[in-house]
Amino acid sequence: MVMPKDYDKIVQLPPSDKVPFAAWKTLAILSSIATMAMYAETMLVPAIPDLIKDFSISYSSSSWILTTYLITGAIMTPISGKLSDIYGKKKVLLIIMAIYAVGVSVGGFSTSFNFMIVVRAIQGIGMSMFPIAFGIIRDQFPKSKLAIGQGIITSMFAAGAVIGLAVGGHIIQNYGWQATFFSIIPVVIALLIIIQRFIQIEQKPHSSWNEDSIVVITKKPRIDIQGSVTLAISITSFLLALTFIDSDSNSFLTQELLILGAIYLTLFVIIERRAESPLINFKILLHKSILPANIMVMIVGLSMFMVFQTIPVLVRSPAPLGFGEDPLTTANVQLPFALVLLIFGPTSGFIISKLGSVKPIIAGSIIATLGFSSLYLYHSTESLVAMNLAILSTGLSLTNVGAMNIVMLSTPRQDSGVSLGMSTLIRIMGASLGPAIAAMYMQTHQVQVNGLSGLFPSADSYDLIFLTAAIISAASIVLALILKKSVSNKPIVNV
Repeated sequence: MVMPKDYDKIVQLPPSDKVPFAAWKTLAILSSIATMAMYAETMLVPAIPDLIKDFSISYSSSSWILTTYLITGAIMTPISGKLSDIYGKKKVLLIIMAIYAVGVSVGGFSTSFNFMIVVRAIQGIGMSMFPIAFGIIRDQFPKSKLAIGQGIITSMFAAGAVIGLAVGGHIIQNYGWQATFFSIIPVVIALLIIIQRFIQIEQKPHSSWNEDSIVVITKKPRIDIQGSVTLAISITSFLLALTFIDSDSNSFLTQELLILGAIYLTLFVIIERRAESPLINFKILLHKSILPANIMVMIVGLSMFMVFQTIPVLVRSPAPLGFGEDPLTTANVQLPFALVLLIFGPTSGFIISKLGSVKPIIAGSIIATLGFSSLYLYHSTESLVAMNLAILSTGLSLTNVGAMNIVMLSTPRQDSGVSLGMSTLIRIMGASLGPAIAAMYMQTHQVQVNGLSGLFPSADSYDLIFLTAAIISAASIVLALILKKSVSNKPIVNV
């Protein structure tokens, strides 16, 4: 066995497939974080048209309500992971949750778009809770049971989305979008107390597991500040370019932003190749199985948040361009999407534990592509949209759990933390792109409705959004077939 370059001692641990009770308790508590976060996010989704109206902003600018949160989360996710390795997972998790509590507490007092963006950035820091929580769970679960644990976490995300949509539509319609933020405060405080009291972590100084069930004591990890800054500038520049693409007067600015994004993306790659603890380890990322799996994870994130940006505007826009409905109806139309995620979250984990990852990924990619294709062809009624969202959700759930499982199984145990953080970062980057693409189409294709002031997205805008998403999803099918050649399609229990 080849020893790591930097180590002080190694300790042999006997492998075990049994999941201790403490691990299940930890999973239940930390999965509640996923429920809380999705509850908070989906509650605000039906209010996107209200925010556009109240803040007098364009459709392209409105995408930043979701995108700011996601970009901040993308940058903070690897940083918080490194901080948790240095100072302890539980301590850093509690600090980040406290920051998130501040963000949701002041969100309801937003009176301007700029203030809302600042609030969303603070809330985005809270997104970096998830890799820490996943890391805690990963350390306590045997490798053969990771897919089941991941499926449960996915289902808790979906549970939060179901609760958020069901409750959020009612709150927005009766009390206004500001009240959605206030309803999160007691949940965050309760989770802070529960985690502080009931989560116990045996902190091993800068340790990791390798594939031979050996704990390796290593040097302190370093935080890649240069990589974080260059990545943030690059992502922001590209997304701003999409925001300003709506008119000829902004064409020069759009070109400048694209050039700036390309320059900083190049700098980011150079920095990461030289960094001691990079945000993205290209040696791992370019693995023949990990790269296509991560691209699929990114497509899943892009698809989900494209839906979150588009459907509320479609449902609440006046007829004949939309359905002219209220926030409660908007939530109900999207509810099947969340309900199917809730069903397929744990189910996907069990399916993959029995059949392996590749077959479900292929099926999921095909189903997701069919879902978007059907949305493109049939979105003239609320029931058709709801049905197609349910189909889409089935495919995305299978694809996401399978792809993440391939990433974990293809990564050496000692690099699993780095690889998981990388996959989370890539997914969030895709998610931040989804709303920007959808908003760009809605901003560049607008018409006026007789008797109403202002412009609304045309029917062509929705066609372009769903068609683009279908084409992107079709790429997942190609990636799934590539994975079929490079990954042995065996059940996890045999790996």
